[in-house]
Order: sequence, then C-alpha cells, then structure tokens
Amino acid sequence: MAISSTINKISLNMADMDRHYYQSHELRVAQHPSETDFRFMMRLVAFMVNASESLSFTKGIDSDDEPDLWQKSLTDDIELWIDLGQVDEKRIRKACGRAEQVIIYTYHERKAKVWWQQQQEKCQRFTNLSVYHINGDGLDAMVKRSMQLQCNIQDGDIYLNDDDSNFTITLDKLK
Repeated sequence: MAISSTINKISLNMADMDRHYYQSHELRVAQHPSETDFRFMMRLVAFMVNASESLSFTKGIDSDDEPDLWQKSLTDDIELWIDLGQVDEKRIRKACGRAEQVIIYTYHERKAKVWWQQQQEKCQRFTNLSVYHINGDGLDAMVKRSMQLQCNIQDGDIYLNDDDSNFTITLDKLK
C-alpha cells in the first residue's frame, strides 16, 4: 500500500513591508512522502515571498504539468509559475511559454551553484524568468503537523518565527 501525503496545517501571519502586504493565511499543505522537511519549508518560504489571495499550492511533486505554486487569473491564465530546485531547461522553457511570470527558487547552495553555472546562459533568453537562491539552513526544524508562523519581510530579508525559534532567511537574486 502506498504511503499517503501528510497534511500540515499552517496559520501564517504575514507582514511584508516591501510590498505593503499584510494578511493572515490559514493553509492546509500536503507534504508528499518523498518530500523532505527542508524542501517543504522552501515551498512555504516561496509562498511567503509571493503571498497573495490567489497564490496556491499545486500537486507539485506529483505532477509534471504543474509547478510547486501558481497564481491564476479569473480566466484561468497562469499569471505566476513558481518552481523549486534545479529545474531542467525543458521545464523552464515550458513554464516561460505558459505563464506571464516564472520564478525559480534554488536551495542547497553547492548543488544550486553547479546548476546555475550550467543553466545561466540558456536562461538569459527568457525575459519573464527570475531565479533566486534561498539561504534558509535549519528551517526544517520548524516543521510540525500544526504550525503557527509569523513572517516579516523588510528590505529583502525574511524574518520567520514560531513559539520555539527565530530564523532570518535571505534571497540571492541570480537572474
């Protein structure tokens, strides 16, 4: 019998001073059995940085046709496509063709540097693509089935805390 996904409940209070976005989100996010706690937290960070009422989590790992997160218009056009990790060129090309804006967030610095060196030249032709590296070591310690998170974003820095811990997360823009 296949192992089912874990459903995590997240109560997220957002204060993004850079975008003037202040909102509370009650999220139910599935964590695939093969997804590590660290990658799960990277998805949450990507959500926080781009938070809006219409941004949503997708099937992610379970689907080749969907990103990790996306924002769709009322006419079902993809406004924002967000992928995590070291995405191959074919997927980048597909995403840039389908969405108005595409953002890739890398993590695991050593792997990300090698990937970016291989992809940098190929990615220059995509005008609707942005690539960032998330520096968030240790965030996997925050993962619980039920989380109460406070996120403050100011001057490009992300401050994330719960009852037990505080983290400062930085984003490095690669493209």
